[in-house]
Amino acid sequence: MTKLVKIGDVNDKIDGNEVTIRGFLQDTRALAKVSFLIIRDFTGIIQAVIKKDNTEHDKFKEWSSIPRESVIEISGTVKVSSEAKSGVEIITKNVSVLSKAEIPLPIGIVDKVDVEFDTRLNNRFLDVRKERNKDIFVTRSYVYKYIREFLLDNGFIEIDTPKLVSQGAEGGATLFSVDYFGKKAYLAQSPQLYKQMAMAAGLEKVFELAHAFRAEPSDTVRHVTEFTSLDVEMSYINSSEEVMNLLEKMTLYVINNLRNKNPNLCEKLSINVDLPQKEYPKITYSECLKILSNEGFNFNEIDTEAEKKLGDIISKKYRSDFFFITEFPVRVKKGTFYAMRLENNKDLTGYFDLEFRGMEITSGGQREHRIDKLLLQIEEAGLSKDSFKDYLNSFRYGMPSHGGFGFGVDRFVQQLVNASNVREVVMFPRDRYRLIP
Repeated sequence: MTKLVKIGDVNDKIDGNEVTIRGFLQDTRALAKVSFLIIRDFTGIIQAVIKKDNTEHDKFKEWSSIPRESVIEISGTVKVSSEAKSGVEIITKNVSVLSKAEIPLPIGIVDKVDVEFDTRLNNRFLDVRKERNKDIFVTRSYVYKYIREFLLDNGFIEIDTPKLVSQGAEGGATLFSVDYFGKKAYLAQSPQLYKQMAMAAGLEKVFELAHAFRAEPSDTVRHVTEFTSLDVEMSYINSSEEVMNLLEKMTLYVINNLRNKNPNLCEKLSINVDLPQKEYPKITYSECLKILSNEGFNFNEIDTEAEKKLGDIISKKYRSDFFFITEFPVRVKKGTFYAMRLENNKDLTGYFDLEFRGMEITSGGQREHRIDKLLLQIEEAGLSKDSFKDYLNSFRYGMPSHGGFGFGVDRFVQQLVNASNVREVVMFPRDRYRLIP
């Protein structure tokens, strides 16, 4: 009886052993007296050799003509081979087709021919069979792992908040409405209000890693309507500095663990991030506009284009792919009515953005925990306090000072692997025009 093994476990240490492997038939090279089947599973790729002299004529012909990407099972003997890329191959005794692939394939897996991005997304189950695309989602999984490790090790607990809500955290302009048993409800654009309520509950340090929804008609390479957000909140802080320090340590932890524990993955995906020897640069919003002006760029506000320019400038000056933009004006963060204002300038908030290679991946800061000031800021934002009754109740019976951030996991992975479009790193992306597969 042969042993069922993963391809990644077939090596020179089991030379001569009988094994069975299962996977996708990536390619076939059929010659007159020998055929080479290239088989791939999640753990690796190996070559199986079918020799005509040792195989029944009909079987040799049948096995050599199995369509590419069919799922097959091969049994045979492991043999060390200097000609095989992996250093070993399998001398085939039997081949079974577990699931035959139709011909032709909608997209190639190992072919060099480019296909339109929409065609790739329409056939995402095939697209992810490509090595680079598979590696992107492996990397994404490790990002989740290291984020959770860091936060749990630092005393945070993981919570879940509703994704069906009665009002938005930032007003109603970017909300998806749904029918909720005859009432109007919305898909949550952020767990912001709920994680603040968790501070009132005395949980002190919480995080959530979950989907959120934003009905923005943005057809860009950095926006999707259903996205993965890491949301963090912590109590008893004195300023936004503490939030930035935590965020900096978390991103460093994730990147350094990827480098140290997954070097092969980093090499294959060219994950190479410039990190400063000291802390991430912190530059105020107004200073950023001055920097852009000094470089000959005339921006009144920091928009997407300005972010890209800043990313290039900061990278050259500080040799850092990360930097903070701090002290956002109230007018810019107008949706975040819960942002604490600066004591010495009520037109500025303590809010910040973390930029990664000229792309915003995080927003956060200290929240306003004093209910009298919070009520004024809700009024200034043109919102009705009655719409936030349950949220406001959590401030009436003791609320610690607190702050946190929302971290865009999709964008973070996009920048890590140098993907040109955020949809590359989302398994089944949703945008204005895509609701399938």
